[in-house]
Amino acid sequence: MSFPRRHFLRFAGAAAGLAAAPAVSRLARADAYPSRAVRVVVGFPPGAATDIVGRLVAQALAQKFGQQFFVENKPGAGSNLAADIVAKAPPDGYNLLAMTVTNAVNETLYRNLSFDFVRDLVPIARTIRSANVLVVNLAVPANNVAEFIAYAKANPGKLNYASYGFGTAPNMAGELFNMLAGTRLVHVPYHSNFMPDLLSGQVQLSFLPVPLIIGFIRSGKVRALGVSGTSRSDALPGVAPIAQTVPGYAADIWHGIAAPKATPPAIVDKLHDSIDGILTDPAMKAKFANLGAEPAPLSTADLRTFIAAEVGKWAKVIKFANIKAG
Repeated sequence: MSFPRRHFLRFAGAAAGLAAAPAVSRLARADAYPSRAVRVVVGFPPGAATDIVGRLVAQALAQKFGQQFFVENKPGAGSNLAADIVAKAPPDGYNLLAMTVTNAVNETLYRNLSFDFVRDLVPIARTIRSANVLVVNLAVPANNVAEFIAYAKANPGKLNYASYGFGTAPNMAGELFNMLAGTRLVHVPYHSNFMPDLLSGQVQLSFLPVPLIIGFIRSGKVRALGVSGTSRSDALPGVAPIAQTVPGYAADIWHGIAAPKATPPAIVDKLHDSIDGILTDPAMKAKFANLGAEPAPLSTADLRTFIAAEVGKWAKVIKFANIKAG
């Protein structure tokens, strides 16, 4: 059986059009995005750092696109509830996760998660990072990290560091320090405010986000020995990075935005570029500075690599310290 040439050409053209239609449709959806309200799910209560950062970014995106970006707080299981909701949501760009370093820690800390943070979510943008700072009670005879390590090694198991519980940022920062510095600091988990015990010397030290502790540092009630980033914090320019004494030490808190894994790449790119643009705005930089944070944009490819490295790093710390979810 044979086809006249004109019929063949008509058939071939139609087939090519059908093949191209899905791609055109995807691009059209990306061009029209967002055409309705977008939900940003936060895994912590209102007022928490992830909530504050998520709301600032959501407000800026709403102004840029002329559509509502609303925050929905879904606290529970250290942000696992929120991550699970977004991982299983329709991958259409209308369900986003306000992610943080906690999500990278949880990938190993919780053994029976119903989702995989790396596999089931696509990172869109990293927004900010803020340093933790190693602070000690004034009775601790150390003025820098080197002196502190020497004192800690001379008194193994006698220095206690406070945290908000197993797997929290201070706990992870403390155990990373133990692992890399060879110290034996003892973890004391609290479920309430431990500042009175730190100030009185009941516990000797902690690793805390700069915004939470900077007032006590400035008032001279605690002594700051080192910051957790690889560079100095703008909020504490006189405090050297711990990494200068402990090579490889990095325990910054970071935040970002993620979406379900099958979200169209064109929408991911559109959101990424928009968020990166927001991070360059001087007014937004000032708002972040008030939180003791700074913009920390990465390309989507670099962000995927960064998150995979974070998951791997904290997995080693969890194994080293035998940390169990509290």
